[in-house]
Amino acid sequence: MRDSLTRYAEAKGLVETTDPEVDKRVYRKPGFDGAITELGEMEALISGFLKRSREGIGLPRADVARMLGLSTAVYGRYERAFSKMNVTRMIHLCEVLGFKPLDIIFHAAPHLWGATPEEAADRIAVDRLMRELPGEVVGDLLRLLRRLVPQDHQTALASIGTDGTDA
Repeated sequence: MRDSLTRYAEAKGLVETTDPEVDKRVYRKPGFDGAITELGEMEALISGFLKRSREGIGLPRADVARMLGLSTAVYGRYERAFSKMNVTRMIHLCEVLGFKPLDIIFHAAPHLWGATPEEAADRIAVDRLMRELPGEVVGDLLRLLRRLVPQDHQTALASIGTDGTDA
């Protein structure tokens, strides 16, 4: 008889592995190629995203640091993957640099969006297009999507608060 952890991990496609950033064994989801990206590699992807985002809007590091209430050296640690950011810092960076949290997460872990790189790219593209829709159209689209998605899946999403409401 398998324990609940094993059943859950298998159902979610998680595999037990090691990571240099963690002292104990962890469960992770493999990427498209079957490999597991180490947490440090994801930090490097995130730092590169931050640097490209800042440079893309033409702001010097010192200006971004000032808007975040940080010294240039401290902010620079995020762009060099020396310091790990917390979620509230990420939200603040989204406000300052103008990207959405999903953009930075997608950059580090696109395998969370689909079974193939193509599916993942399509899903993030849909998300980005939806951001451009007028508010009244978003409501219409939501009603259409609710008709397309099976009710049992909608109920499961609502129970964990992923439908935009508090569970």
